[in-house]
Amino acid sequence: MNAQDFYLLFFFVFVLFILSYPLGIFIKKIMQGEKTFLHFILYPIEKQIYKIAKVDVDESQTWRKYTLEVVLFSILLFSITFLILKFQHILPLNPQNFQGLPTDLAINTAVSFLTNTNWQAYSGETTMSYFSQMVALASNNFLSAAIGFAACIAIIRGLNQEKANGLGNFWVDLTRSSLYVLLPLSFIFAVFYISQGMIQNFQAYIQIKPLEGGEQILPQGPVASQVAIKLLGVNGGGFFNANAAHPYENPTAWSHFFQMISIFLVPSALVFTFGKMTNYMKHAVTIWLSMAILFIASVLLIAYFEYQGNPNFIDKLGLASSINMEGKETRFGIFASSLFSSVTTAASCGAVANSHSSLTPMGGMFAIINMLLNEVIYGGVGSGLYGMILFVLLAVFIAGLMVGRTPEYLGKKIEAREIKIAMFPIIGVSTVILLLLAISSSLAIGFSSIGNPGSHGFTEMFYAYTSAAQNNGSAFGSLNTNTPFWNYTTSFAMLAGRYLNLIPLLAIAGSLAQKIKKPITENNFQVYGSVFLLLLIGTILILGLLVYLPALSVGPIIENMQMLNGKFLSIGGE
Repeated sequence: MNAQDFYLLFFFVFVLFILSYPLGIFIKKIMQGEKTFLHFILYPIEKQIYKIAKVDVDESQTWRKYTLEVVLFSILLFSITFLILKFQHILPLNPQNFQGLPTDLAINTAVSFLTNTNWQAYSGETTMSYFSQMVALASNNFLSAAIGFAACIAIIRGLNQEKANGLGNFWVDLTRSSLYVLLPLSFIFAVFYISQGMIQNFQAYIQIKPLEGGEQILPQGPVASQVAIKLLGVNGGGFFNANAAHPYENPTAWSHFFQMISIFLVPSALVFTFGKMTNYMKHAVTIWLSMAILFIASVLLIAYFEYQGNPNFIDKLGLASSINMEGKETRFGIFASSLFSSVTTAASCGAVANSHSSLTPMGGMFAIINMLLNEVIYGGVGSGLYGMILFVLLAVFIAGLMVGRTPEYLGKKIEAREIKIAMFPIIGVSTVILLLLAISSSLAIGFSSIGNPGSHGFTEMFYAYTSAAQNNGSAFGSLNTNTPFWNYTTSFAMLAGRYLNLIPLLAIAGSLAQKIKKPITENNFQVYGSVFLLLLIGTILILGLLVYLPALSVGPIIENMQMLNGKFLSIGGE
């Protein structure tokens, strides 16, 4: 690494901060119904939506009703998406005459976009019609992000309120987050991407004759509009199979930079929204710093191991450098590719600008670790913050046990009921990942999809289930996941990962909302400053990683040892 790499990293973090803070304040005003500069344009539309949908804006729903609305709306989205994908061959905007998807793939894709995972077991430019891309997939990019956004705001209300039964109105939260935040930001970014050369049209694919002879097909489509929300909504599903490595999806260095910014933007801003809504900005800043520290460490570790490369390239092949450029976009180089890999795995996005299967063993391991930490390094829209709140509650509880006090958070007692519920996501998601990994490793129907033998093949499966259960969506491309077994098992993992986190956090918020809020004094355990920062990071690392250490040892750690002992990387064989 050189000085330019460090400048890029810290410039990225600086730009993220200066954009996130004002956006966080804006989101707080929007979600609390305060007037903003967009109200004179969008408020009449908002009122009309409530009128048509017959939404009682004054109703504050209990956590059970709020959860029920989330689940019912999710079922509706899944059903519509599945039907569109299954019957896309009879729907409009299909100039390539693509057929409807097989049932297992249609289910997998519908679940994937519903849960904000955007796991793709297909190639977009050879599978999806424009109608499917826009109506089925892009709409889910908005609405799945808005569901997480709404749930996060409801959880913040539960933490902040006292003697209250309601967490707010799901339909109001869903509408405001989509109408005032996601739609305007998507429009701004889409226009910017078009200015950089990203395509936006409805033309049929173009057949050309390149200078070297033969024929080549150039895919077309409404790319910029979908890329904008796939990143802002932290969805990640690419219009093309190459995703952000495709020049139509990522044409310039500036588009590359702002794509990474847009992935983190809303999750980062919601941390400051949390600070404003609870009137405890010092605590919010501490949370943001913990995310930033974990992120910077991740970038530097991935970049370090990618720069180290494979020593066998020099020792056995006689090459001039050990750096492995396979699977990396040469326009951006090692560090910018490592930065994108860290951003997309930290943020549950799944968009990729380089092949993660071609990362060095340790570089790939730290990409997996980003996901294993429950996607709390900024994370998804809403899900990143409420996942972090889960670890905050556990850190406060641990601190209370150490000093012999009843744990309190934001002036409310944290009791056994909240901690028991808080353990559901950690135990549940890890059980799903490891159980499915064990099944796939034991059955030929599972491990027959491995593209490379040995420890790398194990890592392919580990990465896949981690990505699915943590709602990330990226993959080691060498694993063939478009089979009924993988489509159904990853669908289960995606659903479990989404709702095993969301529902328990809503339950905790509902419990805390009913409690009396005591004034926060100097005698309380302070949830800001360097001591709490270190405690929180330690809690995340220990609870998030300890259970996965054996799997990491069997996969990337052994592969790295094999590489250092003179074997080639298991990419295309040893």
